[in-house]
Amino acid sequence: MSPSAAIEIHSLKKSYGKVQALRGVDLQIPEGEFFGLLGPNGAGKTTLINSIMGLVKPQEGRVSVLGDPVGPDRLDAKSHLGFSPQEINIDRFFSIRKTLEFQAGFYGYPRSFAKARASELLEQFRLSDKAQSPFYRLSGGMQKRLVIARALMSKPKILILDEPTAGVDVEQRHELWEYLRGLNRDGTTILLTTHYIDEAEALCERVAVIDDGRIIEVGRPKDLIEKYCEESVEIRVSEPVPPQILEGLKGFRIRDDWIVGRGLRIGTVTGEILQRVIGMNGRRILDIRMKSGSLEDVFLTLTGKPISVDETETPKEEKREDIVP
Repeated sequence: MSPSAAIEIHSLKKSYGKVQALRGVDLQIPEGEFFGLLGPNGAGKTTLINSIMGLVKPQEGRVSVLGDPVGPDRLDAKSHLGFSPQEINIDRFFSIRKTLEFQAGFYGYPRSFAKARASELLEQFRLSDKAQSPFYRLSGGMQKRLVIARALMSKPKILILDEPTAGVDVEQRHELWEYLRGLNRDGTTILLTTHYIDEAEALCERVAVIDDGRIIEVGRPKDLIEKYCEESVEIRVSEPVPPQILEGLKGFRIRDDWIVGRGLRIGTVTGEILQRVIGMNGRRILDIRMKSGSLEDVFLTLTGKPISVDETETPKEEKREDIVP
């Protein structure tokens, strides 16, 4: 275990009957990183998260959290973790404050700590004025904020977020992003799973793409885009140009009154094209369209599948005894 690793996973395998959910996963997440986990339905994300949380017993491999091995009886590892699940599992009639204070009790904290910590988080997540309101009266965005606040009651060093912004509007999503960025700046390691690829691209320092139980790529979003995506440009000219204008330039062609270029880093020679067109008498540039690729393009290239927002990933063959109580 590297001394700087928050989470380290080695050769992790897990099957549910004939279904292989994890096929030898290796992954390391350094302390303080904002890390994203992306995958299509059934890729193994939920099983991997549950293995980190100690909720699932792998057949092979190991997981360590801040140097402590994860297991059903390893409370030292679990004490480092906070978990915000996709499915909301809060008593709808509990008040916000009561929900938070009860969470502290699960970790054995005294009432004085629970009250003080709850007040701190209510203020941080702008929920103080709703402290006595029952959960069911909250808006969707407030409910999501409360679920994350509850995961932070024990002051975990590592926060695991499963679809934290699913079902909230754009404004609330960006508000939650700012909370998460602040937590990360303060030193909390964050592991995020999301079906919103723009969310991962905006928040994560690195992402891992998992498919069919295997990690198939890990890297910074910018690096992955450069590695797997081709730049393209379309330049519309007032009237067609002669083929000679492209002399010495690779990756460009003429299509009617458009000059079209495609290829790795094609944008670096676009300026030369523009200068040549401008230098021709009677030609004007009417439109320029450029595309450099996105993390979604990377995802489609690697998996060949779209990412879905209606994930039901746990295999039907999962047996009750596979889940650690």
